[in-house]
Amino acid sequence: MTTVTDLNQPTLQPAAPKGRRLTLSVLLLIIAGGLALTSIVRIITGADGITNVSQMSTALQLAVPIGLAGLGGLWAERAGVVNIGLEGMMILGTWFGAWAGYQWGPWTGVLVGIIGGCVGGLLHAIVTITFNVNHIVSGVAINILALGATRYLAPLAFEGVTGGTAKQSPPVESLGNFTVPGLSDGLADLNDKGWFFVSDIAGLLGGLVTNVSWLTLIAVALIPATWWILWRTSFGLRLRSCGENPVAAESLGVNVYKYKYVAVIISGGLAGLGGVFLSIVANPFYLEGQVSGRGYIGLAAMIFGNWMPGGLAIGAGLFGYTDSLNLRGGAANVHALLLLGAILLVIGAIWLVVKKKYVPAVITLAVGALVFTWYSLTDEVPNQVVSATPYVITLLVLALSAQRLRMPKADGMPYRRGQGK
Repeated sequence: MTTVTDLNQPTLQPAAPKGRRLTLSVLLLIIAGGLALTSIVRIITGADGITNVSQMSTALQLAVPIGLAGLGGLWAERAGVVNIGLEGMMILGTWFGAWAGYQWGPWTGVLVGIIGGCVGGLLHAIVTITFNVNHIVSGVAINILALGATRYLAPLAFEGVTGGTAKQSPPVESLGNFTVPGLSDGLADLNDKGWFFVSDIAGLLGGLVTNVSWLTLIAVALIPATWWILWRTSFGLRLRSCGENPVAAESLGVNVYKYKYVAVIISGGLAGLGGVFLSIVANPFYLEGQVSGRGYIGLAAMIFGNWMPGGLAIGAGLFGYTDSLNLRGGAANVHALLLLGAILLVIGAIWLVVKKKYVPAVITLAVGALVFTWYSLTDEVPNQVVSATPYVITLLVLALSAQRLRMPKADGMPYRRGQGK
């Protein structure tokens, strides 16, 4: 690892993991290839819904809270604190956002929801940083505490209020949506043509410019903002040094406790914002249980993205897309994606043969044959499979990407001020 000699220089940073890194051009080529394969599957199966504008718009809406949770996890773990408590911080965001939103307006709800998530982050920081409690234990405790607190508070705050029940808040006013005039209709018309590749790109882009919430725009902007802050500023360098080697950072004058606290509180605020999205944008009310494990999936998206904002965004998009299949033509669309999965497995087997990994190649090819057989012998998949698809995809992508991952070196490790002396 390269020795950091001056933390005031934002261009210096901890050494990157060894191995070939994906460039932007290669990444775009991979995305284009995946979209082309999806287009072929759409034409073969006739499942036009897998890339239409409505599907992509729904996928974007479902990806945002997952991405915000993952972004929160990235901030905490880059500073060396594992944040399993993202689920609980999202729950706090949903409750506080809706509670303030129906009384004082949706933007006030956004602010209060973020503060609610920050409170969860602060509790996690106190327990893990000051008292040095195991990060996993603390995170699980935060999740349980948030769930119990909101279940206790919801009847007190919402029951007896017009539109509210013991498990649901009164409705919150909309933050408003925007559609790009002309471009949205043009892309929708092009998507309806059913042309190879072109119509699929039109569907993807159409989902990004049609009935998009202003909060979605803010969430998307936070991805490059996080990258710039953490990788292009001296503040970001100091914060990341706390997650790589806090003893060395302290020896260079960095207040490690302060940076860890700031990172974990920001982490909670981002997760809280993801919860706000669920209770104000995705649904205009708080509903008990509406987070439904998205904090954990956000953590999985962060790991899939190798603790980088861009990779995290791709992971959140993938999980959001599979989750959207529950809402729009799920059984038919998931059945069509079985063919896509079989093709990808065959390509993966060929790649493993090229890498001279023959046993994994045979196993991958066998699994691909089983998936293709499933596709060939059925017309649709059971609804239970549709509901489980996002979680199955989560497990698969983590299993397949595990060998290339590189977490911050001091992530989750106990640290005491002055321990390097």
